[in-house]
Amino acid sequence: MDKLKVGVIGCGVGRFHVAGYSKLPNVEIAALAGLDEVRCQKLAAEYGIPRLFTDYRDLLALPEIAAVSVCVPNSLHAPVAAAAFAAGKHVLCEKPLAATVAEGEAIVQAARRARRKLMVSFNYRFRGDSQTLKRHVAAGGLGEVYYVKAGWLRRSGIPGIGSWFTCQAQAGGGPLIDLGVHVLDLALWFLDYPPVVAISGATYAKFGPRGKGFWGGDEAPSRPPFREVRRDGASRFPSGTAGCDVEDLATAFVRLAGGATMAVETSWASYTSAGDDYHVHLFGDEGGAELNVRNYTQKDTLRFFGELAGVPTEMRPLYPEIGSHEAAIRHFVECVAEDREPTASGEQGLAVLRLIAAIYQSAATGREVVLAE
Repeated sequence: MDKLKVGVIGCGVGRFHVAGYSKLPNVEIAALAGLDEVRCQKLAAEYGIPRLFTDYRDLLALPEIAAVSVCVPNSLHAPVAAAAFAAGKHVLCEKPLAATVAEGEAIVQAARRARRKLMVSFNYRFRGDSQTLKRHVAAGGLGEVYYVKAGWLRRSGIPGIGSWFTCQAQAGGGPLIDLGVHVLDLALWFLDYPPVVAISGATYAKFGPRGKGFWGGDEAPSRPPFREVRRDGASRFPSGTAGCDVEDLATAFVRLAGGATMAVETSWASYTSAGDDYHVHLFGDEGGAELNVRNYTQKDTLRFFGELAGVPTEMRPLYPEIGSHEAAIRHFVECVAEDREPTASGEQGLAVLRLIAAIYQSAATGREVVLAE
């Protein structure tokens, strides 16, 4: 069989996509596009990528490329993905689907019009612990799951001092849209994506605007290096001198259709014991489960709880350690090659984006947001 020729747009997180594609014998990375020429040249040289562009439209013009990974800042997902679909390419889009709900809807509609595959890079679904937990829930091992706790907390880890990550107009938010998007997807995926009924949220910016909490303990610059352009003419938090106008902690209480509820917490910086840790805890009427991942480890992260002969039990399952980006990219390639719909669909990415937007809306207004009766 001829190899599937792919392109990668963006050389930041795009590095993980390049590494994933490079391990698949039926895939050829035909081109790479990015604005950081030095970083892209190093990546292209490392993996032997023959063509390199600074304009992603030149990459999309190559007829031999069938699929692309979109790994650019959140605010650019929509225009780049739309151009890719217009060029007849399948798209693997980095999370979140977009910076706003309207942009996310535009991406989903563009994929439908083009009749091409759209997958969101919810890569943590593809780890061995997540896959094991999903199968256990699907088999009824927990009974009715009525409560979920999900979160991703960092002690100190605001990314990219003054970069697009900390710019509301370019990122769409802080840790909620950056890290929370993953745990929200996991929690909803474990429950087969029930509709969200209502949300009450709160956000805080206690570190970033003061120049604290950045990765490595770096000091924030005296002036934000990005151009501060707001879609609505105002920022959620004052940027001060730190080049940061997004939250560094967000929390929410979510009501789901059928009566289940979910508590969510995410932070880039907080005085806590967490290093760079995420968790999803499921409470069912026949059993419980805890997924606790500290600093991206894959060892001993999953527990199941129940009872045996009236005695409380705890089980630590054995599961394979799977590279999440590599597995997600393999799934995307298989879906393109076999004409199957990806499991991490654009519609699910849009559902998470709507939930995140509702949390931000609730935080801004101080009121509960109702999405569905």
